[in-house]
Amino acid sequence: MITFLSAIAALILGYFVYGKFIEKFFGADNSIKTPAIRLEDGVDFIPMPRWKMFTIQFLNIAGLGPIFGAILGAMYGPVAYIWIVVGCIFMGAVHDYFSGMLSIRNDGASLPEIVGKYLGMVSKVILAMITFALLIMVGVAFVTGPAGLLKDLTGGGLHYWLYGIFAYYLIATLLPINKIIGKIYPLFGAALLIMAFSIAGVMIYNGFNGSFHLNELSVDQLKNMHINPTQNILYPMMFIVISCGAISGFHSTQSPMMARCMRKESYGRPVFFGAMIAEGIVAIIWATAAMNYFGTASDLNATIASGHNPAWVVNEICNSWLGQVGAIFAIVGVIACPITTGDTAFRSARLMIADFFKLEQKSLKSRLIVSVPLFVLGFILSQLSFGTIWKFLGLFNQLLSMVMLWTAAMYLAEKKKNHFIMSLPATFMTAVCATFIMVAPNTNGGLEMDTTIGYTIGILIACLVFTWFLIAAQRRNKKQTIFKFSKI
Repeated sequence: MITFLSAIAALILGYFVYGKFIEKFFGADNSIKTPAIRLEDGVDFIPMPRWKMFTIQFLNIAGLGPIFGAILGAMYGPVAYIWIVVGCIFMGAVHDYFSGMLSIRNDGASLPEIVGKYLGMVSKVILAMITFALLIMVGVAFVTGPAGLLKDLTGGGLHYWLYGIFAYYLIATLLPINKIIGKIYPLFGAALLIMAFSIAGVMIYNGFNGSFHLNELSVDQLKNMHINPTQNILYPMMFIVISCGAISGFHSTQSPMMARCMRKESYGRPVFFGAMIAEGIVAIIWATAAMNYFGTASDLNATIASGHNPAWVVNEICNSWLGQVGAIFAIVGVIACPITTGDTAFRSARLMIADFFKLEQKSLKSRLIVSVPLFVLGFILSQLSFGTIWKFLGLFNQLLSMVMLWTAAMYLAEKKKNHFIMSLPATFMTAVCATFIMVAPNTNGGLEMDTTIGYTIGILIACLVFTWFLIAAQRRNKKQTIFKFSKI
């Protein structure tokens, strides 16, 4: 109980202390007119209330990520607590805040446009390809999963559910953001939070009355407790598996959506930083529930190894602890939440393509021209197996977070601020991604090298990228100085 409550307390404290510091460090200024005010178009640039943006942002970045990822991460044992708490406060929340605020400062620009401005055209093109691939994979992954579950529940054909979900995606992507997303998503976001807090309440209540004992984090448990440790290496694989609860590049593709709806820059901390902290809390709750419902992390491993998946775990825990109400929340969580994440992924893809090719999106015709090819491609990819799509999703996700961190670091270097707040996390995520490629099993998209060699190469690549960053930042500042003097 101490570990669980301490982790949640640390995340809340992180929002009020470190979040406030980051807001002041960035220089949020309400006197600056935001894109929502200056560029309002009735489609994507529409001012919204702060509470509504928080719930939409939370649902967009969360979905099933902090639930399924936390359950799979809990298989590594209580060491997952450390990554979720430290990663969420000092990496994920800051990553989300900067991706949103830099979008606000650049007319609501999508991620590739921001990266291109601070890291150059080559980085912009490469990042655009990675982002597009990630968004399509998220959209496809979050249509095939719910479609399969709906088929099992109703006995209907899989293709009919795929057609139905894709039709909804197209409508939600084309309509102004305040028509469906602005009206329905806050309800789903609230449902996701209520489900998590209800699970937390059951654990706390039963823990204090002595009928339920939560395992505590101790020195002897700071190890890999996965049932198959040789194929699921603690570092770096846990840092890829637990992404949404700690740091996730996908979030940087969603932040510009709310950046186009923000009335004041001061809303950035509750909407961007705050939504990520809320997601970290949800991840802690589900990691704790998964580790303790079956007994221990080892018992969770045995359950998953017996053929059950995270969706079954969610359904089992909700039904057992919350009864019929829990069953409803489980359905919302396992079916509705991934669908809502999938459609915002496609919407973000539309905005990204429009920004990249400078295509106006106020008219329905223009939105159709961009959207229809996206959904045709998405439907073709939906014919692939869920496992094939999911295998590369985690790596692409964290590669994207790495690039966003380096972009924010370059912005700080350009402003002559302490870039280490972002460049050190960026270096760490570079090491994680490079090491994953080297040592992860072939089935997960890695090269399956010897860990000693793989770790060495991963660290070396991270050091080289950090060195490149320092040189590039210095050159960039020199060019800016020369440009300023030439204007004088």
